[in-house]
Amino acid sequence: MTASTRAVELATVAARAAEDKIAESVVALDVSGQMPLTDIFVIVSADNERQVASIVDAVEDALRDVGAKRLRREGARESRWVLLDFGDVVVHVQHEEERAYYELERLWRDCPVLDLQTGSPAAGAPDETTDPS
Repeated sequence: MTASTRAVELATVAARAAEDKIAESVVALDVSGQMPLTDIFVIVSADNERQVASIVDAVEDALRDVGAKRLRREGARESRWVLLDFGDVVVHVQHEEERAYYELERLWRDCPVLDLQTGSPAAGAPDETTDPS
């Protein structure tokens, strides 16, 4: 199973909004084959809580502008790891320390990394047919 075209579009908008706020290590994972509730995780990190909050605001504004409705937001009060659920896309904005500790990319390593320029698995990224072990 692969992520829907709409999910790729939303993930691209979210990633660009995060990058505009100087987010670091922006990664999009196609989790559609593993998760029945969402297609893509966008994972980004920031140096401090203020930057996390700024990225969250920018992502929410950008996705709202393209008609996406946020279903849930968790962690905004602490601004260490904020989860934004837009249905087809879930955006994780993490402080660098949380990202290093929880290692979401490692946890979801069996899922393809998306190249948001093409909507396809990134070159050299694992996909469903590759054993990353």
